[in-house]
Amino acid sequence: QVALVESGGGLVQAGGSLRLSCAASGSIFSITSMGWYRQAPGKQRELVAEITSGGTTNYIDAVKGRFTISRDNAKNMVYLYLHMNILKPEDTAVYYCHCYRTSRFEYWGQGTQVTVSS
Repeated sequence: QVALVESGGGLVQAGGSLRLSCAASGSIFSITSMGWYRQAPGKQRELVAEITSGGTTNYIDAVKGRFTISRDNAKNMVYLYLHMNILKPEDTAVYYCHCYRTSRFEYWGQGTQVTVSS
C-alpha cells in the first residue's frame, strides 16, 4: 500500500505561482511512475505531468513551459512536486497526486484545490 498526501493548493491571481507537494509513504520502494492529474468542474480528470523512476518527464501541451514536475526520494518517503508558474484561470481544478506501484497498482491522493482568479 501507498499513501499519498497533497498540500500547497490555494487561491492565486492569474500570472502567479504555486507549488504543490505530495508525500508518499508505505511501500514506496516499488513506486514506478508518479504524476499530477487535475479535474475541473464538469470535465474529466486529465494527466497534467508525469515523471518516471528514471526521471523522464512528460507534460500536456497546455502546461509546457509553465509547470515543472520533480521528485525527491528520501529514506522512508518520496516527495513529488509540481511548480506552477504563469497560472491561468483555466488551470483552476482539483489537483491529484498519483502513482503506480510495480506498474500494476495505482494510488491517488485526496486532491488539493487550485483556484486562479482573473
